[in-house]
Order: sequence, then C-alpha cells, then structure tokens
Amino acid sequence: MTAIVIGVWSMIFLGALMRGMTDQMVRNGISTLTGHIQVHHKGYRNDPVIENSMPDPRVVESAIKKKLPSDVWWSSRVRVNAIVSNARHTAGITFVGINPSQEAKISFIGTAVTEGRYLKDNDTYGIIVGKALMDKFGTKLGRKMLVMSQDTDKEIASRAFRIVGIFRAEMEATEKQFVFVTMQAAQRMLKMKNRISEISLVLPDPKDVDAMAASLRAVLPAVDYEVQTWRELLPFVTAYLNVYDGFIFIWFIVVFIAMGFGIVNTTLMAVFERIREFGLLKALGMKPWWIIKEVLTESFFLLVIGMFIGNTLSLLSVFALSEVGIDLSALAAGSEYFGISRVIYPAVHLYDVIMANLVVFVLGLLVSVYPAVKAARFTPIEALTQT
Repeated sequence: MTAIVIGVWSMIFLGALMRGMTDQMVRNGISTLTGHIQVHHKGYRNDPVIENSMPDPRVVESAIKKKLPSDVWWSSRVRVNAIVSNARHTAGITFVGINPSQEAKISFIGTAVTEGRYLKDNDTYGIIVGKALMDKFGTKLGRKMLVMSQDTDKEIASRAFRIVGIFRAEMEATEKQFVFVTMQAAQRMLKMKNRISEISLVLPDPKDVDAMAASLRAVLPAVDYEVQTWRELLPFVTAYLNVYDGFIFIWFIVVFIAMGFGIVNTTLMAVFERIREFGLLKALGMKPWWIIKEVLTESFFLLVIGMFIGNTLSLLSVFALSEVGIDLSALAAGSEYFGISRVIYPAVHLYDVIMANLVVFVLGLLVSVYPAVKAARFTPIEALTQT
C-alpha cells in the first residue's frame, strides 16, 4: 500500500507541476504581445523590417469588426528592432508602439507597471522600461533614454524619451527585451504615417482560435496579409504541448514499473506465507478459480485504499502550493530559456488524474494475476507439507 500511495502521489503531483509549467508557458506566450491571433502584412514574420509593415490597417480593422464578435479585444502595434542607450550603456531591444487603452486589455503590460505610471494617449515622449533593463542601465524614473532605429526612408532615426514607468514581467528576459511608447510617438519617430506592424487579437474563448482565424483569412487577401494563431507564432511551445501527453504517459508507466515490483513482491510473499491455508481450502473443495479471485480481491482493496490515500495526498500537495508555487529564481536563466516562469504553480487536469488512476488500477490487477495463479496451482498435498 505504501508503494501504491507513493506511486499515485508522484504521478499526480509531479504531473500537475509539469502541467503547470506548460499552462504558464502558454499564458506567458499569449500575454507577452502574442495574443490568440495576429495579422501581419505579407512577409513581415519572415523579415520583420519596417518596409514590411501594414500600409493600410483600416482593411484589417474593418474585417475584424465585420467577421468577429464584438467581445473580441484587439489592438494595433508598431514593433521594430532598435537600440536603446543612455550615457553609459547600450542594448538591443524591441521598440513597441501601442494604443495604451486597447493594449491594456490584451497583454501583460496593462497590469505590469509597478513604479511610476502607465502610458497615456497623449504621451509624446514617455516610455515604459522593464525593471531588469533599468537595473542594467543604472537609471531611474524621470531620466531620459535614447532610442535609435531605421525609419521608412532607411535613415537612422533617434529620439530621446523620458522614463515614466517601470514594468515587471514573469520572465526577466521580457523586462530586458521590450520598451513601450505610444503608437503615435513611434510612428512619428519612424516616419510611418498610419502604417503599423501588426494587429493582435484576444478571444473570450481560446477554443475558437482556429475558427476565428479561418474567418479572417476568408476576407483578407492572402497575397497581402498573413493571419496566424498563437500555435504558429509560438512553435516551441506548440511542439512541447504536442509531445507532453505522450511524455506524461511514459512517466506514468515508469513510476508504475517501480511500484509494480512492490505489489508483486508483497502479494507473492503473502501467498507463500499462506500455502498451508490454500492447500486446506483446496482439500475442502475450493476451486482454483476461487483462490485466484480471493487473491485478486485482496489486491483490489489494497489498490483502492492506496489510490484514495495517494489522490488525497497529491491534491493536498497541489493545494498547498497553489498560492505560493515553487520559486525557481535561482535557476531563472535556465528556466527562461525554455519559456518557464520563475515561479511554477501546479495545475491539476482531470485527464491526468484519470489516466494515473487507470494505469495504477488496471496494471496493478494485472501484475497481481501471477501471485494469484501461483496460489491456485498448489496441490493440497504439496501445500500441507509446507511448514
């Protein structure tokens, strides 16, 4: 029973930790300027330069309003590679121009500002910078940062912005990568007029992603626009999710193999300790099949009780960590490489719980068949001679 309890607990609890990592990878990816669906000008994803920006966003905006429900949130952005510097430091970053009110509804930046304030629509020279980038540059609120990038004339454009807010993100890499200004300020600096880089959409129900994307593709000319879902925009996360279910099943089998030896050894030992009793029962007329049923019934109750205790302990373990999580800050550099947050919160999925219990119950009964058959094969004379 101890082997069963530990096996079930490890299957469900460690499975919940891995499921929590995958869920957070998806949430982080979607909230970090990806959204559920993105629309770009043809060729932008392969070569995200300013020349491949969207010349007339009104076509896409009209299609969104016409084909998608009113509860779909969306926002336009300017996004280009740039260099940011101050008196002593320089770094490559992603320069993002946003509509502050719309962007706050669809990405992390709306609630990520921890010092200073969020951008306003009339912020001509305001900029929001990540905490990690601030620490790297040794600067603070109210100071200026110089941003340089290529404009539509293929000339180097630069402008000084004043830091009005500092944001924190799930991953330190995000804090170092992105800086935010208003879209009008970015367009003016880069001489883009009304051009934009992308439109990002967040749906009320993520299950509708494929259907909504297909609706947009049907009305937007494929020669001019690309409509992609988050699964296409986050290929690493998608690949990880595709192999996860197979991996977790293999993990369950590995745990059960270790647990199965304990079940077989214990049941077999219990059989050998009662050879004389089994022999007496057979001498009194008990059929071999009844002996098999008796041993399997013992295994059944051991499995059920062990599974109940194991499930209870695993759910209590998940509940205990549901608020505080497991802090991986010491391993942040390695975990962020895979898109994993610094704090992991376990997530229990019903499918994982059912699969773990089915593996333990079905295979547990199967491995108990051998000791049961062994007990049934003793003849009364052989059994009664045992001491």
